Amino acid sequence: CVFTDCRVFFFLPGLGFCYSLIKGPTNATVLAGSEARFNCTVSKGWVVLIWLSNGNPVLTITSSQGAIETSDRFTSQNYTSDNEFTSELIIHNTRLNESGKIECSIQQSSENNFAFLSVQVNGSLFIKNNTLTVTENKTVEIVCEALGWAPAPDITWMTNDSFIDKSRYVTWQSQGSNGLHNVLSVLTLTPTDTEILTCLAAIEALPNPQNASVTVIFVNST
Repeated sequence: CVFTDCRVFFFLPGLGFCYSLIKGPTNATVLAGSEARFNCTVSKGWVVLIWLSNGNPVLTITSSQGAIETSDRFTSQNYTSDNEFTSELIIHNTRLNESGKIECSIQQSSENNFAFLSVQVNGSLFIKNNTLTVTENKTVEIVCEALGWAPAPDITWMTNDSFIDKSRYVTWQSQGSNGLHNVLSVLTLTPTDTEILTCLAAIEALPNPQNASVTVIFVNST
C-alpha cells in the first residue's frame, strides 16, 4: 500500500485489499436539544467503522451488517457511491456535557479523523419593565438580565436602530453551580426623547441574537 493524494491507505492482513479514509467529520456548533450531524467518508474495502464521542464508542457500522445501534440518541444514515462510503452520525437531543471530540475510526487503522462538537444553551433574557417614563435631565439605569446560558452570551445594546457605544453600559458575568452562565448588563443614559432600547444576547449557535426591549417615554418638565 502507498500514500496517494495525501490519503493514507491501510492493508488488512489476510483480506488482500487496501482502503482509505477520504474525509473525516467537521466541527459543529448546535443548541442543546437539537441534532448534531457528522460525516465520515471511506473508500471501497472498509470493514468496520466506529464513531466515538469523547473517547466512548457510540455507534458501530460494519460493511456486512450495517449500523449496530446501542442507543436511540445515536443513529446514522449511509450514502454509497461507486468507490466511496459515507456514514453520517446523527446525535439526537444533544446535551451540554456532550461537547468535545467526535471521532471516526476505521478498524485496524492507527489514524482517526475527528472534529469537535460544541453544544450551547439558549437561556432567558429580560428587562423588568416594558415601559419607563423619564423627565428632562434625569439619568436612568436600564438593567438587562441573561440567565442560564452556555457559554456566556455577548451583550450589546441598541437605541431604535443604532448600536449604543460600549462605554455607556457595564456588563458582569457569573457562573452557577449547574455550569450555566448568567450575565447582568446595566445601561446608563439621560434621555432627550422617547426611544426604544433593546438588549441583545448572542452566542454562535443562535442564528439571530435573542432580544428584550423597553420603551423609554421622555416627558419634558416644562
